[in-house]
Amino acid sequence: MATTYNNLYLEVRRQLRAAGIPAAQLEAREIVCYAADKNREQFFRDMSLYASDPVEERVRALAKRRLEGEPVAYIIGEWEFYGLPLDISRDVLIPRLDTEVLAEQAILAARAAGEGCRVLDLCAGSGCVGLAVAANVPECRVVLADLSEGALRVCKQNIRRCDLNARVTCLSADAKLPPLPALWDFDVIVCNPPYIPSGEIAGLDASVRDYEPHQALDGGDDGLDFYRAVASKWKGALRLGGTLLFEVGMGQAPDVERILGKNGYEDVRSFQDTQEIWRVVAGTINE
Repeated sequence: MATTYNNLYLEVRRQLRAAGIPAAQLEAREIVCYAADKNREQFFRDMSLYASDPVEERVRALAKRRLEGEPVAYIIGEWEFYGLPLDISRDVLIPRLDTEVLAEQAILAARAAGEGCRVLDLCAGSGCVGLAVAANVPECRVVLADLSEGALRVCKQNIRRCDLNARVTCLSADAKLPPLPALWDFDVIVCNPPYIPSGEIAGLDASVRDYEPHQALDGGDDGLDFYRAVASKWKGALRLGGTLLFEVGMGQAPDVERILGKNGYEDVRSFQDTQEIWRVVAGTINE
């Protein structure tokens, strides 16, 4: 029996809600849009129309993958961050709403730096943070840096997709090592590093543990390895007056504030996300 797009969507939403998936409404819509090759406007326009049998089959197959634990962003190969549609693969973490706080603070820092501002997105992953800065600060230039070849491929795809080739470039870099000569003289370094303690990875939700790249999750024994390395070894890549911005995990902000203070950063401060979790820590180099 033929089913309308609306009823297909409602069916998937019900299944996802029953499975305890918090964003069931959003994810059900994304699954139906992807299966039907429709954008959101087309989906809402066509809700009362009947879906073809192949589309119905695709929707149910995709919903089954989601119910088995695969994140919807990997199923459809894209996700939105700070208003930008981005390509996503299993080589990179899925951009999260919490990280928009990091992007917002980086945008403010880049605007304050003025014309000609240089921004480095270190441990860039999909490039979501650096691209959000580039899209919202037209006078700045951005470098996306990551050690993973797969992540750099995704970064390059997203630079093209966002039409930012003129102002955004990619480079391979290991955040735990001192920067290469090409990576210097930045007004802003923004970094969302791996910060899960190694021993906690096995206990993560299956949608993270079984699908997202462990290289982008594992922050060492206490989760702070990358903060120590970047704060000490990348300090020289900042101009005087430049700002280093980190995303941190729940409860890590005091430790990261201390790491920045020990490494000579001043005006160290933290910012909360929408859940009132201290999510971003910043410091400035003044001498």
